[in-house]
Amino acid sequence: MSDVLIRRVGRAGRITLNRPDALNALSYDMCLGIDAALREWACDPEVELVVMDAAGKRAFCAGGDIAELHARGSAGDHAFGQRFWRDEYRMNARIAAYPKPVVSLMQGFTMGGGVGLGCHASHRIVGETSRIAMPECAIGLVPDVGGTHLLAHAPGRVGLWLGLTGSRIGPGDAIHAGFADHFVPEAEWPDVIALLEAGNLSIPAHDPPVERLPELREEIGRLFEAETVPALILALESEGTPFAEEALKALRLASPIALCATFEILRRLGSRAEIRAALELEYRFTFRAQAQADFLEGIRAAIVDKDRNPRWRHSTAADVSAEEVADLLSPLGADALTFEEDKE
Repeated sequence: MSDVLIRRVGRAGRITLNRPDALNALSYDMCLGIDAALREWACDPEVELVVMDAAGKRAFCAGGDIAELHARGSAGDHAFGQRFWRDEYRMNARIAAYPKPVVSLMQGFTMGGGVGLGCHASHRIVGETSRIAMPECAIGLVPDVGGTHLLAHAPGRVGLWLGLTGSRIGPGDAIHAGFADHFVPEAEWPDVIALLEAGNLSIPAHDPPVERLPELREEIGRLFEAETVPALILALESEGTPFAEEALKALRLASPIALCATFEILRRLGSRAEIRAALELEYRFTFRAQAQADFLEGIRAAIVDKDRNPRWRHSTAADVSAEEVADLLSPLGADALTFEEDKE
């Protein structure tokens, strides 16, 4: 059975991630297959819209297949990861600019690469089990797959909080933060999909659950207004609230250089950045992540040895120099991320 089911049903192009035992982790081959289908359907008059969903109840997509990236990267094959990220980011940009409606239904975990698939769609549906996060800093990477674009456009300082801490948000907060559009109870999803396959884009209206972001917005805005990561950590340490302690715990576990690079990416993007600008900046970091940052060590500690004791290159964010961050985010020259439309 294929890891991703690609077919046309009625008026819809259908993409179903089909690795439920692996939480539908996105492999390079899956990425290439999805992108090829999107390109074909863009010019197919029989396809009016695209529907993306996933098998199983636990996850829409819990991220990219980082085990494969670690295995190849640790063996010295950094080019594999660079190709994977390049082609994945091109797919993310294609979804965001797709000429036809793209509907994603995101149950369970939607993290990392899953955000890149589902959260750039034009119509983003979440249900009661949905949990969305960008936890890359915990594995030595920056939020990528266009995630920094979403974070930069989140209200207030919510995006900075989500990007640095990797906090998981439920369906109501995902809509509040701009990662989703519609709350539909998951029992209704088969009926919604049947309508979509018939070319009917009507999505039932349901009030999303009210979660914690509306109440946290003021505290997030006040504590995350610092100008540097070390200053942010000091502000959290002096606060002493349950929220501050929760955020501090996440920051202390994350890669210091990933935190500082994420902070700088979001600073550069501002609130008006286009997704291609975000992807291009993310790629500067990910292109170098295996050789110059903490990515391989983060994966080792999290999923290979599972000792949860990464040996980061820096002890604290205060040890990361501005010059090192600037180097990681400097232009790549001939290796810079480009998009197919630019070359055709």
